[in-house]
Amino acid sequence: MKRVSTYQPNYDMQYYLRRRNNEMSRVQNQIGSQSRITNLRDDPIAAAHSVRYKSAVDRLSQFDQNAAMVLDEGRIAESYLKSANDILHQVRELAVKGANDTLNKDDKRMIGGEIDQLLKELVEIANARGPDGTSFFAGDRTMSPAYRVIQGSLDGGRSYGVTNVEYIGTITPPKAEVSSGNYIQAGFSGNNLFWAEQQQLFSGRDASSYTLTEDSLVRIDNEYVKLSAGDNIHAIIAKINDSAAAVKASLDPVENSLVLSTTSPHQLWLEDVGDGRVLKDLGVIAEIGKAPYNLARGASLSGGSLFDMVMNLRDSLLKGDTIEIGGSALKGISMAQDNLIETMSGLGSRDERLQLIRQRIAQERPEIVNRDSQETDVDLAEAITDLTALEQSHKAALQTAGKILQPTLLDFLR
Repeated sequence: MKRVSTYQPNYDMQYYLRRRNNEMSRVQNQIGSQSRITNLRDDPIAAAHSVRYKSAVDRLSQFDQNAAMVLDEGRIAESYLKSANDILHQVRELAVKGANDTLNKDDKRMIGGEIDQLLKELVEIANARGPDGTSFFAGDRTMSPAYRVIQGSLDGGRSYGVTNVEYIGTITPPKAEVSSGNYIQAGFSGNNLFWAEQQQLFSGRDASSYTLTEDSLVRIDNEYVKLSAGDNIHAIIAKINDSAAAVKASLDPVENSLVLSTTSPHQLWLEDVGDGRVLKDLGVIAEIGKAPYNLARGASLSGGSLFDMVMNLRDSLLKGDTIEIGGSALKGISMAQDNLIETMSGLGSRDERLQLIRQRIAQERPEIVNRDSQETDVDLAEAITDLTALEQSHKAALQTAGKILQPTLLDFLR
């Protein structure tokens, strides 16, 4: 039952005026924000759709930024690789010149000194950093240089220069997400890029009677190979060959030792994972040490890097060894250059893919923005009409209330 009292009309009028004020405030907020959803309760379903659309737009914007970043850094890295290729071309010309028997030892020694300077420039390129200070060719260890340079005496102590170049980066290149769950390589691992020969490793231990006593896991390059208790050397070789690693395993027919050969020019990266001892027990890696410089003492390894090839050529020139200059030294430079050119050709394909990704994002993002607009945007003409009607009715209500709710003597006596 509705209560009737002297103040009831006043209370009712105040209640409806407040409701009208709230309605006008809601419409004004919609006009100001140009969105018909100012609170989730306005339209819960449309609000949920809008949240998903806005999230999708934010993700696409991030993917586009990632693709642009990879494109920009890739083009800078490509300029360094072109410089390295030009240097190798120059080194190759000097090698052909040095292989000429008409040159005396002093002439060849001078050419060797020139190649030593070119070698130093190659190392500088391999340790190149981007505008933000990150290394291009150190894998995902981007805050440190890719290579460590060791210097010593050359040519029997007559000169001083680079004697060894060691890769200290990682085997895992950084990646960037360019679409949902889709990653693209954003950097390089120097032990693949600046390599010349395929490596071959011979362990120094007879493995013919070897049998695994417990389940183990080994890491070869960047691939994990699961081994089971009871596996003999032939089962281990089969599992390595079935893995995605660019390595083929075999058993040496003479020494019965494990042989690992890369199928592409790169540096072998071998590790026992966790408490496993498979590679240690087979005489492949040492008890202590970190990959790739953890090979067992009895193991033998062949296959060098681009820097090894250039240093070998330089040393042959300093010694005046014409046969070596025109033979293996020149061949090593050619293989290093071929590997570098192959990587550069892959950069062009990656750039095309990234450009296509950015084009797709540029087309997809406006469509999602339009869908969000359809869910949330306010019809300004309709909102302004509603606001005008509310203001007029509010004004009329105030005028009517002023005439109906006249003050009485009791209002002055309170």
